Amino acid sequence: MTRRVLISSLGFLAAAPKGLWSAASDTDPWNASELIEPAALAQILQTGSSKPHVLCVAFPVLYRTRHITGAEFAGPTSKPEGIESLRKALSQLPKDTEVVLYCGCCPMVRCPNIRPAYRTAKELGFTHVQVLALPNDFRKDWEDKGYPVEPATAG
Repeated sequence: MTRRVLISSLGFLAAAPKGLWSAASDTDPWNASELIEPAALAQILQTGSSKPHVLCVAFPVLYRTRHITGAEFAGPTSKPEGIESLRKALSQLPKDTEVVLYCGCCPMVRCPNIRPAYRTAKELGFTHVQVLALPNDFRKDWEDKGYPVEPATAG
C-alpha cells in the first residue's frame, strides 16, 4: 500500500505545473529578483570587476569537497552554530555588500540551509542578498556545467 501511494505521489509531481517546483515559490522568503542563475554568477566571477561576497551555507563535507571559487564557508544554517557562523562572516561586511548565498546539498525546495541563511542576512540588515538558484544540487547545477570550483584549503 505504501509503495502504491508513493508511486501515485510521484506521478502527481511529474504532472504538476512547471512553476509549482520552481526555485522561488510562494513559501520562499526571497523574491524572483533575489535569485541568481548559476551561469550569471559564473560570468560575474570570471569577468566582473566587482565581485559579490559568496557564502557557502552547506554542510562542511560539501564545502571541503568542492566549492565555488573564492567562496567563504559560513556553516550549515539549519543549526544554531551555523547561524552564528554566518552572523560572524557577515559582521565584518558593510550592509550594502552584494552577498550571494548558496548551499546545494540537495534539491533547493528541500534545502534545510538556504532559507535560514537568507532570513538571517536580511534580519542583519543586508540590502543586496541573492540566493544562487540550484534546483537540483551543487554538483548538477554548478560543478557539472564547468563553472569555477576549488577544493577547500587545508587549515
